[in-house]
Amino acid sequence: MYHRILVALSLEHGISERALETARALAAEDATIRAVHVIEPPNPAVRAYLDADLVAKARADAEARLRARVADAPGVEPVLLSGHSSRALTEYATDMGIDLIIVGSHRPGLSDYFLGTTAARVVRHAPCTVMVLR
Repeated sequence: MYHRILVALSLEHGISERALETARALAAEDATIRAVHVIEPPNPAVRAYLDADLVAKARADAEARLRARVADAPGVEPVLLSGHSSRALTEYATDMGIDLIIVGSHRPGLSDYFLGTTAARVVRHAPCTVMVLR
């Protein structure tokens, strides 16, 4: 059983309920489950044209959507990170001593074979066990 579980949630995909059920099934009695969403910052060329208030509002909206997504999941702590998805997830997992990451994956396309998906990058660089859900 796992004690510190990170469930990587994308607010654009619908895997969260299944991922949270999986986390509960694998959790020790005293486990902490963190539902994590990563906001990727705008491209620097675009960022120059964005108002700081607009960026702050987008972050606040994402945080509200994440809280709403886990509102019916008692004991699940929502965490909002900024940065490149796979890097932010693996760094957070390392810093927090996470012992299981649950991440969703999609059927890979041609570009994924060259660049890799977020799930594939997390699997390669995570400091702990990773469970990939399709």
